[in-house]
Amino acid sequence: MSPLGSWLPARYQVVRRTRETSDSVTLTLRAVDEPLPPFRPGQFAMLYARGVGEVPISVSGTTESGELAHTVRAVGAVSRALHDSAPGAVLGVRGPFGTAWRLDGGDLVVVAGGIGLAPLRPAVRHALAHRHRYRRVVLVAGARTPAEFLYRDELRRWDDDCGLEVVLTVDRGGDGWTGRVGFVTDPLAALPLDGRRTTALLCGPEPMMRAAARVLTGRGVPEHRVQVSLERNMQCGTGRCGHCQLGPLLLCRDGPVVDYPVAAGLLTVEEL
Repeated sequence: MSPLGSWLPARYQVVRRTRETSDSVTLTLRAVDEPLPPFRPGQFAMLYARGVGEVPISVSGTTESGELAHTVRAVGAVSRALHDSAPGAVLGVRGPFGTAWRLDGGDLVVVAGGIGLAPLRPAVRHALAHRHRYRRVVLVAGARTPAEFLYRDELRRWDDDCGLEVVLTVDRGGDGWTGRVGFVTDPLAALPLDGRRTTALLCGPEPMMRAAARVLTGRGVPEHRVQVSLERNMQCGTGRCGHCQLGPLLLCRDGPVVDYPVAAGLLTVEEL
């Protein structure tokens, strides 16, 4: 993409709005004009709500026809405007931006916390579409309550798929929940692993990623095969404004996906 093109939003129309949780929806977008270049799993777009502003949102799915899915949680003025966009609304989209998940073969362990499942969903779909490259594919996903899991229908289908092992856990179970209660680190600690051939992808709250990475590396997974997705205040998407700086990294350019050895020291400094 040319430098000018990275600053100009393409017009995309909302063709479907799917409610995920009490404050999150998935918007399926279709290009009005020329579609943007393909997004790789883990990359993000800058979504623009006309007259309100733009924010970075990870791509949570793509189709062969070029449609984009973005799962948006309403936490501020811009994300609220995007969240409330009805089918037919036209949004601005810039991208693709950032680094992607490195999807090596062997065993794949995907660890998601809350909304962190959104950037990981394309990686899971990619692994299932290329299942012959992997020995095992495991998804460990956590949420505060059962109602806060994203993609619940898809999770059920994945759980029924013999090609994918799904482990769900919640902080608070409540009535009707018969699954696990606890942190994602609990099932990770008990998961049979061959660390030498395992690649791990982590996305969620930073304390969760640090704890999960410690468990995985303690089980023999090499640090360089643990990848994390980091979030900071991205405003331009091109590494020019500096708002997304984390130590020596500009996350819209050098991230959001980085190897854990790169992130480990940075995540322990509160000021960063």
